[in-house]
Amino acid sequence: MGRDEAEAIAVEGLTFIAADPVLWPRFLALTGIEQSQLRDAARAAGFLPGVLDFILAHEPTLEAFCAAQDVPPQSVVTARRLLAGPEDLND
Repeated sequence: MGRDEAEAIAVEGLTFIAADPVLWPRFLALTGIEQSQLRDAARAAGFLPGVLDFILAHEPTLEAFCAAQDVPPQSVVTARRLLAGPEDLND
């Protein structure tokens, strides 16, 4: 998997979250981002990894996302690692 595919998985993750009436408000509340700030926030270096962190943090959400996108959970983990910032590489 390359960075482009990892970013695509994260964008698909954001679309999945935004389409869910339960997950979307929770995502906004946990990130502290207001819907009007989303476009600017999405440009920040840690945003896409944060989307994947949100999905990975809750097994039912991960399972639902993977089923909807027809991707294995390991692909989400791999994408998260590829999008990690330098501060995350030692985790």
